[in-house]
Amino acid sequence: MPESNRAVGLDIGTTRVSIVVAEKDEFGKLKVIATGSSHSDGLRRATVVNINKTFAAIKTAVADVEREASLVIHGVNVALSGAHVHCMQSSSEISINQTSIVNESDVHRFLEKAMVNIQNLDVNHEVIHVIPQEFIVDDQDRLLDPIGMSGTTMRGTVYIVVGLKTRIRNIRQCVERAGLKIGALTFKSVALGIAVIKEREKKGGVLVIDIGGGTTEVAVFIRGAIHYSEVINVAANDITHDIAHGVKVHDEVAEELKIQYGYSDTRLSRKDEDIVIKDGEGHSQKTFPRSSLTMIIEARMMEIFELVRDAVMVSGYYEEINAGVILTGGGALLLGVVELARLVFGLDVRIGYPEAVSAGIQGTLYGPMDATVMGLVAHVYESNYSGDHSFATERDAPEKLPPEPVDDILVVQEPCVAWKKVVDGLQDWWAKL
Repeated sequence: MPESNRAVGLDIGTTRVSIVVAEKDEFGKLKVIATGSSHSDGLRRATVVNINKTFAAIKTAVADVEREASLVIHGVNVALSGAHVHCMQSSSEISINQTSIVNESDVHRFLEKAMVNIQNLDVNHEVIHVIPQEFIVDDQDRLLDPIGMSGTTMRGTVYIVVGLKTRIRNIRQCVERAGLKIGALTFKSVALGIAVIKEREKKGGVLVIDIGGGTTEVAVFIRGAIHYSEVINVAANDITHDIAHGVKVHDEVAEELKIQYGYSDTRLSRKDEDIVIKDGEGHSQKTFPRSSLTMIIEARMMEIFELVRDAVMVSGYYEEINAGVILTGGGALLLGVVELARLVFGLDVRIGYPEAVSAGIQGTLYGPMDATVMGLVAHVYESNYSGDHSFATERDAPEKLPPEPVDDILVVQEPCVAWKKVVDGLQDWWAKL
């Protein structure tokens, strides 16, 4: 397998670090070679707050992959998210080259001018992406790929993603201390869109909601291009904290209750029952009504969805969402979450699996928690990063040492001495007879 065909994605989440190594199969789908993950405890609300814990979690996840696939990971495409990431729209207009046929050079000039036209970008921020939203060549509008079109003028809009330099520097420091290079940084919402939006959904507007541990990432895609994004600082960990407070247990126990008994919609919950709770700290066991647990979860999930709905309405894009809502991330695994989202948004809702890009591993179905990291490896190929970087190489087989020198005399003599003793013993036995 050529090294340039490999891609590596790294998602440093609030509760989990995930890494995937993949290659493209003959059908253009991603085939996963190896995966690794570890518990993450060095981030808060998708922001690094402890360098040592974060780099240690990355190193653990990378070690899993390298051991599983006998690979050496060199570079990674890292997801960038959090409240420090800001997005803005910019417009641009250029004259098409003398041939009057749009080429790649025209598109590059168009994007560069759009970036220059940003008015409120300060020195504390770093540009991550300049993403075309729409091209207009003369009177031909709504073009996603203008190359080859004839005209004299090209104009349109782009979506520019920027991040705070200090926050990005912390991420780089964690990755580099783990012995890796950052081959690329990808806005998390962009990776999610690649992974979960199906081809037929790209024709209309779709809302992608990633319910992570520390933050809920929101993005609106129209005709396949991102037009709006937002970070909501309420997410799945807040549900856990609510349960811990309501049931009076440790966060670890609350997380287990959420996963094992959690339900997001009281309308669909089963017949009430008492949950037996053991906290493992020597305290006596107690019971808690499952209906009350459901009410705690529903209240927080309702808040998350209402915050998302209100933000998208303010953006002006709500009326363009005709392809529905896609829920992804760990929070999307809660029972009843789809039904509750339908109630709040009044739209079609489905769970987002990374099926848009992944051929998967035989017998394995990737879940919503893996959507970001699968989108990251897919973005490596879309942006041709694999042609510029070596993300992973095969581990060299351990060098075979020459056999240790053997003393031929000892090998020959020892059996002879032993046999002589046997013969002498037999002769003594015959003599006694």
